[in-house]
Amino acid sequence: MKKMNMITAVLAAILAITMTGCGMNQNAGATVENIAVTNSNFVSTEESEESTETAVVNQEGNGTVDVVELSQEAESAEQNSELFTKRDLAQTADLSEAQSITVTDGQTIDITDEGVYVISGSAKNCTIRVSADEAAKIQLVLDGVSITNDDFPAIYVISADKVFITTTDSDNTLTISGQFRADGDTNTDAVIFSKDDLVLNGTGTLNITANYGNGITCKDDMKITGGSYNVTTALDSFEANDSISVYDGTFNIKTEKDGFHCENDEAEGTITILGGTYTISGGSDGMQACALMQIDSGTMNITAAEGLEATYVLINDGDINISASDDGINAAASSNAYETAVEINGGNLNVAVGQGDTDAIDSNGSVYINGGTINITAQMSAFDYDRTAEFNGGTIIINGQEVSEIPQSMMGGGMHGGMGGMRGGMNGETNEMQGGMRGGFGRRAADSAL
Repeated sequence: MKKMNMITAVLAAILAITMTGCGMNQNAGATVENIAVTNSNFVSTEESEESTETAVVNQEGNGTVDVVELSQEAESAEQNSELFTKRDLAQTADLSEAQSITVTDGQTIDITDEGVYVISGSAKNCTIRVSADEAAKIQLVLDGVSITNDDFPAIYVISADKVFITTTDSDNTLTISGQFRADGDTNTDAVIFSKDDLVLNGTGTLNITANYGNGITCKDDMKITGGSYNVTTALDSFEANDSISVYDGTFNIKTEKDGFHCENDEAEGTITILGGTYTISGGSDGMQACALMQIDSGTMNITAAEGLEATYVLINDGDINISASDDGINAAASSNAYETAVEINGGNLNVAVGQGDTDAIDSNGSVYINGGTINITAQMSAFDYDRTAEFNGGTIIINGQEVSEIPQSMMGGGMHGGMGGMRGGMNGETNEMQGGMRGGFGRRAADSAL
């Protein structure tokens, strides 16, 4: 729809230019060389944060018109325009009206009004608590701050429309050393705990340690557009209910559970990776989404029980290295919103799995390989799928040998087709509903079924 709107706008502009331009040429001999057609949907707007990009229409003196096609990068940006606002992507804050706060021991700092707040200093058992109007946007600028608490979040967002946590060119350290205590009915289980939308960005470093809980928890949508993060946690390092969207950033994660985890009670939750550099050592999953996981770019080095897991795993590009003790990439039927499948369209993937009942690429539904280079090191099984496998393009190398088709799992030296067929029968009803429902974005099963 957005692309059609843009085309309509361009055609309307062309018509106006042609009519006006002809008049100008006839009367004064003038020519129009460059006319910018704005596309206000290129970056989503947020109050006064509107931003425009341009497609150029060139008109020659003879009245002919050339429309310059949008580049692939522009099309990609347009497709993801609803994910980030201009302010989300800004790595520095507007400090012209900012307030400065220095943390002190045993203090709860209450922020109730919309604005920008620069936080600095060192303290123990100090909490920055945001309790603002549901329309308020709060920006916390961490400028060399260090907070160590016994049992409660260092940053606690109770209410706001959106909270930005922005690092300056400095190191910032937030640590919770003990078991978390609840706030009434709220289980505050993270160093940064937010009930509303959260944006992480900046030019500095944020060090987070949770000896008994999560690193950063958001009960709504989490966005990360820049900054460096060194996170060590007993539970999930980055956790959100509805979505995690990453534009850029550097992540060094050590966790006893998941590096990134997105899931809610409605069996939803998506992770979208557009860039960034990730080094993840996880006790469970490197990244896990209940519904969709889409990777468009980025560099990943993941060592975990399982590397990537979602109902639908969609990899379009990126350099991804996975070392897993269980499955490398796993499509598990956790949501009815998407077909259960792994789809790879591009990128460079190196997947190594250990001995035992392990699979480099495991799908409880189907596998679609349309491009990219997939290099698999597997003792027992390179692929395991319950429905179908399509090899339409790209390169697959298994234990150093390039293959021309996607094999079914090998187990105990024999073909695993019978076991796959049995599982396919057990999941027959679900798979029949999901099979062939291949929509555009993550092959959304619900849309394809209509």
